[in-house]
Amino acid sequence: MVTDLNLYSAFIPSLDPQPMSAAGNLEEQFLCSICLEVFSEPVSTPCGHNFCKRCISQHWDTSRSCFCPMCNEVFSIRPQLKTNTFISEMVSQWKLEEERRSKRVSKPGEVQCDVCSEPKLKAVKSCLVCLSSFCESHLQPHLSAPRLKRHQLMEPVDDLEDRMCPTHDQSLELYCSTDQKTICVVCSVREHKNHTLVSLEEAFEQEKVSLQQTRCLDHHTKVMEQSLSKHKERDWSSVSFEPQTCEGSAARALSELETSLSQKFNKVFTQLPPKDQLRRVQQFAVDVTLDPDTAHPKLVLSKDLKQVHHTDVRKQLPDSPQRFDYCAMVLGKQSFSSGRFYFEVQVKGKNNWDLGVARESVNRKGQIYLSPKNGFWTIALRNINKYSACTNGWTTLSPQRPPQKVGVFVDYGAGLVSFYDVDSADLLYSFTNCCFREKLFPYFEPFPNEGGTNSAPLIISAVEKDLETDLSEQCRLQ
Repeated sequence: MVTDLNLYSAFIPSLDPQPMSAAGNLEEQFLCSICLEVFSEPVSTPCGHNFCKRCISQHWDTSRSCFCPMCNEVFSIRPQLKTNTFISEMVSQWKLEEERRSKRVSKPGEVQCDVCSEPKLKAVKSCLVCLSSFCESHLQPHLSAPRLKRHQLMEPVDDLEDRMCPTHDQSLELYCSTDQKTICVVCSVREHKNHTLVSLEEAFEQEKVSLQQTRCLDHHTKVMEQSLSKHKERDWSSVSFEPQTCEGSAARALSELETSLSQKFNKVFTQLPPKDQLRRVQQFAVDVTLDPDTAHPKLVLSKDLKQVHHTDVRKQLPDSPQRFDYCAMVLGKQSFSSGRFYFEVQVKGKNNWDLGVARESVNRKGQIYLSPKNGFWTIALRNINKYSACTNGWTTLSPQRPPQKVGVFVDYGAGLVSFYDVDSADLLYSFTNCCFREKLFPYFEPFPNEGGTNSAPLIISAVEKDLETDLSEQCRLQ
């Protein structure tokens, strides 16, 4: 690589016919010595010096005699000034070139040429071998020199070093579908041997297709849910029927339709890669706030009701039926009894926590045991690194890395509660075949401070949704 870079540097002096220093000297030759600006309608005096016509005329108008401001030669008769056509043409060409150059100068957010001096021009290509980006002029060696022509060029990017394999110092050219990561050629014959590999271009196209399928699924699901909602909200008072016969049939039909929707959703959903699954459920994000009326007296809620942490001081609060009095828990203000919903909670900096959803009728007094049988569908962290799903007997979880933010997704009709590591998009655990017959509430338990080691709050975070173009109309036409 060093030899190639030396080869490249040998070309640099001949690349730009007007390097910045030369361009600066050329500009000085086109400056009027009176106004110190680039000539405007340049004229020449009999002594051979050049000025703007307006500048020299004003100078003579205000002077007792006509003399040259440069050499002080005095003219007995005021000279008849004529435009210097050669300089005028040179100035016009110089201004045109400067205008073109200014258009090539990189703007904020654009990748800059690494070779240009200030002002840097916009890069047109990046080289994965040189780890540099080049403007149109400085790219020429890569298009002409035989050795440089073998370098891999790509569309200009800033993070070139991030596109190199940290292990083998080779460009990341392949995508491992097995491990879902970009790799280099050396990786493909060593660590990722016998894995399913595709080119980055092919992986990108597959991701586009997957995203389109996800968007189409969103559209169809919303259309069917809207149709179902309209049937539920419709005024049936004008319809005559036998109550005992028709009520049961209508309820069964609605239940079967909702079940069918959930089955179709889950069938397509489970075929999506993890990142697409997370992106899919994030479309059902809802705004969740904490309910102060349910908060244990030792819990402190933020003013915006988005954060909760434990304190050693027990506040004097009314012991209402809704409030937890023994376990330091709190529920969300919002309840859900149909459809799907999703929210995210930051758990960074904590050694112990519980979170998930709970049904409305859960016990709120005395000792509480987390399990679906008792109306809680939750996961938990204990002692810094022991993760569990709070099943009837608890199930040990083994995330690849400690989650910093956890996503909670519920499909009420399908009886599904899933937990995701938001940063890695990994599925942590799913409760399936749940039987929901009551309202569900988001559930949080931050646990005691433990001398400050667990003082960080649980934070309900805003969901960062994918900002791709809406494909609803395209899906409708398919």
